[in-house]
Amino acid sequence: MAFKLPELGYAYDALEPNIDARTMEIHHSKHHQGYTNNLNAAIAGTAVESQSIEEILGNLDMSNGAVRNNGGGFYNHSLFWTVMNPANKGELTGELKTAIEAASGSEAAFKEPFSDPAATHSGSGWAWLTVP
Repeated sequence: MAFKLPELGYAYDALEPNIDARTMEIHHSKHHQGYTNNLNAAIAGTAVESQSIEEILGNLDMSNGAVRNNGGGFYNHSLFWTVMNPANKGELTGELKTAIEAASGSEAAFKEPFSDPAATHSGSGWAWLTVP
């Protein structure tokens, strides 16, 4: 299966003033497209070519740098586009807020220890919060 660059679902300028349109355009049309193209090239003709990105990354041979780097870049960007909030609600709500407050005491108490690794991690500047 050849991977394709996903549609954004919102305009490049939808996240302004937090992220400007040019940055969004570069990350979507250049960076994410590059990861997509390079991932497709890295898996072409291999046993993983017909797998989903989750299957590929879930069973990754860590010695395959091209698949690891480009597959990770493809997946990270795909997630990034879907979790951004063009509506700019500005606050947590619902189950996520309840879980964060239960685990950390407050949203503010959660932010610093979570934000520090994102800010100090090489390259991306953001981190995922996942639920096992």
